[in-house]
Amino acid sequence: MSRTPFDSSEYDRRLDRTRERMADGELDALFVSDPANMNYLTGYDGWSFYVHQGLVVTRDRDEPVWVGRGMDANGARATTRLDDDSIRPYSDDHVQSPRDLHPMDFVAGVIEDLGVDDGRIGLEMDAYYFTAKSYTRLREKLPEAEFADTTLLVNWVRVKKSERELAYMEEAARISENAMRAGLDAIGEGVPEYEAAEAIYSALIDGTDEYGGDYPSIVPLLPSGDHTGTPHLTWTDRPFEDGDPVIIELSGCRHRYHSPLARTTFVGDPPREIEETAEIVVDGMEAALDAVEPGVTCESVERAWREEIAKHDVEKEDRIGYSMGLGYPPDWGEHTASLRPGDETVLEENMTFHTIPGLWFDDFGVELSETFRVTASGAEPLADFPRRLFTA
Repeated sequence: MSRTPFDSSEYDRRLDRTRERMADGELDALFVSDPANMNYLTGYDGWSFYVHQGLVVTRDRDEPVWVGRGMDANGARATTRLDDDSIRPYSDDHVQSPRDLHPMDFVAGVIEDLGVDDGRIGLEMDAYYFTAKSYTRLREKLPEAEFADTTLLVNWVRVKKSERELAYMEEAARISENAMRAGLDAIGEGVPEYEAAEAIYSALIDGTDEYGGDYPSIVPLLPSGDHTGTPHLTWTDRPFEDGDPVIIELSGCRHRYHSPLARTTFVGDPPREIEETAEIVVDGMEAALDAVEPGVTCESVERAWREEIAKHDVEKEDRIGYSMGLGYPPDWGEHTASLRPGDETVLEENMTFHTIPGLWFDDFGVELSETFRVTASGAEPLADFPRRLFTA
C-alpha cells in the first residue's frame, strides 16, 4: 500500500500548475531529475538519488512516468500513487555500466514510447543530479527532439505553500527548537564538538512527543572559534575552549519539509565586540522581518536590513535569505527568490523564506536566522526561540 503525506487532489493541483507552465513554454514533455521536484509532483521518497532517476511529464498524460533503478521500483510503489504502467524501472546493468549503457538511454526509450521524442522537451540542466553526460546521451538518443533549459520550472510552482505544507513546516520548526536547545545545552568548555553534533542529531530524529523527525537536507553546521567567520563548516573532535564563539545552524525536517534555525553562543564571557555584533544582527533581522508583507519585493526586505546595520557603520550587500521548504541533500533551498539587491520578486501570501543575516569577519562571526511565512499581516516566524547571543 502506498503512503503519501498529501492526498491525490493536492498532487493533481501541482501537476496542473506544472502543465500550465509547460504550455507557456510550448513544451511537449518535461524531464524532472531534482528529487525534491520528483517528491513534490508524486510523493516519491527514497535515498536513490545517487543514481540517475526522474519523472517524465507530458501535456496529455494524466500521470507522470517514474524512471529509476529496478531495485527502487518498489519504493515508487510504496511512496506514490502511480499506476504500474507509470513506473518504468531500468535494469541494473545501466548503473555505472562497464558496457557503455547509461540510464538516459532508457529514459530516451520512455520518451519515445510516450510519443514525444520529436517534441520540445524541458530539462533541469542545472539540477544537482542531472549530469553533462545525461544531456549528451539524451541528445544522442533523441536526435529529433528540441531541448530547453527548464531548471526552475517546478521550483517556481513550489514557491507558494499549501496549508498542509505549512503545517509540516511548523512541525519541523518544533523539532528545530528542540534540537537548538539540545545543541546549546551540550556546548561547554572541554566538550568535543562531535558531542554537541550528536546531541543535535539525536534531537532532530527524536522529534517531539507527537511525531519523529526525518534527516535534514543539510547536516548541522557547527563552526567554532576563529572559524565562525566561515559559516559552512561542520564539526571536528576538537574540544570547545573558553573564549570560543560557536555558531549552530540546523533544521528539523518533517516529510522532507524544513524549518531552518541558526543561533550563536559563546563559551565563557563574550567580549564587547561580539556582544555588539550580535545586537546589530538582531536589530537588522527584526528590521528585515518588519519589512515583509505581500506586495513588497525581495530586494526591499534586504534593503531594510542593510539600512539598519548601516546605522552602526556596517556594510554587507549579500543576500540575506531565500525561498525554501521541501528539500533533499545537498540543499533545502528552492533556488528561486532571494532576499538580495536586484531581486524584484514580489512577495505573496504563503511564500516561505529562510532569512539568515549573519555577519562574518576574518576572526569571528555571528549568525542568526529565522524561517518565516509571508502572511496578510507580515512575516510570521515559524520557530519560537529567543533572538540573542547565548553563552555556555
